[in-house]
Amino acid sequence: MKHFALSVALVLFGVVGSAHTARAGDESSPAASNVPGAPTPAIHQDRSITFTLKAPDARSVQVAGGDGLGKGPFPMTKDAGGLWSVTTPPAVPGFHYYWFVLDGVSVSDPSSESYFGYGKETSGVEVPEPGADYYAINLGQHGEVRAKWYLSKTTGEWRRALVYTPPGYDGNPKTRYPVLYLQHGSGEDETGWTRQGRAQFILDNLIAAGKARPMIVVMDRGYAAKVGTPLVKIAPGSSPADIKPGFMAFEDVLIHDLIPTIDASYRTIPDRQHRAMAGLSMGGMQTLFVALHHLGMFAYVASLSGPIVPDPDSKQPLASTPPAAFDTHTAYEGAFSDPVAFNSRVKLLWLGVGTAEPELFRAGIGAAVQALKAAGVRVVYFESYGTAHEWQTWRRDLNDLAPRLFH
Repeated sequence: MKHFALSVALVLFGVVGSAHTARAGDESSPAASNVPGAPTPAIHQDRSITFTLKAPDARSVQVAGGDGLGKGPFPMTKDAGGLWSVTTPPAVPGFHYYWFVLDGVSVSDPSSESYFGYGKETSGVEVPEPGADYYAINLGQHGEVRAKWYLSKTTGEWRRALVYTPPGYDGNPKTRYPVLYLQHGSGEDETGWTRQGRAQFILDNLIAAGKARPMIVVMDRGYAAKVGTPLVKIAPGSSPADIKPGFMAFEDVLIHDLIPTIDASYRTIPDRQHRAMAGLSMGGMQTLFVALHHLGMFAYVASLSGPIVPDPDSKQPLASTPPAAFDTHTAYEGAFSDPVAFNSRVKLLWLGVGTAEPELFRAGIGAAVQALKAAGVRVVYFESYGTAHEWQTWRRDLNDLAPRLFH
């Protein structure tokens, strides 16, 4: 995934090690993310993964991927029949993007489902985490994920939001629901939270267990450009001032186009007490940028591994280390300058990070949490142990966050 860290800091975290050969007799299972009938990628009991690709005319093939797969790319070996294979070191549990590098060209694996990450359709592998059933499909009632197309006056284009409606939504036509606006990271789109993040099953399970209040979840594409202006992209060396126009355009889409559309189309409770915004990585940046600027519309604010950007007009590169000092009097246009007033308006401020994420994230988020607590601002801080800038961190985040909303 071309998340913020990968885009501007070019940082990858993974399991250190080299590829090794699959052991004879070692039990393995096809990944749940494979296309039907495909035997590989195959997950071994120690979470090592065997990848194969039939390419008899290729001169070299490697497998490369995101944070949790390890420090690749891993060279593959061709047998007499033209089948290339490699078994990578044990991977971190969760979902990981990957691709083949065939004679220097990156290609998707025909044995894998495709997922939108790194700004394109690419392959993905699901590595099970023992005992982690909170994002599994379980028996019982399930909500639905619907596509809502709407014409944005801000961009002049049709946009698609995916909308999760909770179990019982259609059977209880008089019931109204609170709404969580949930954003993806850089290089992904509105499908990320349901395909890679399995948000709908996390919510299904929490609601079934009575741990979370039934809610509507809206997932929109986080990129926008006002009519007549180019789309702003995050690139290495980008500063907050560079990306601010893109965030402002998305802010207008959310406030003036999306929220009115959702309130008119679904049975929402259309007030700030029943409206939350959250996002991962770039989406966390957007959440703090937008929600803290519109506290008259949001009473719940959460950033999942979102880089802390206290000054949106700063020209300091986003990947700067150490991050800028967090001054609660000036950060985010003074949103925290009056802690008593902030605490009375905001029901929940939630910040999270994985313990294996790069220093860029851990230091910035940790410093902000310390400064906020010292100033008397109520903030919930959550750490996902052993996970990096990847989907298992954000699945755990949502599992902790959702029960805290709308109470």
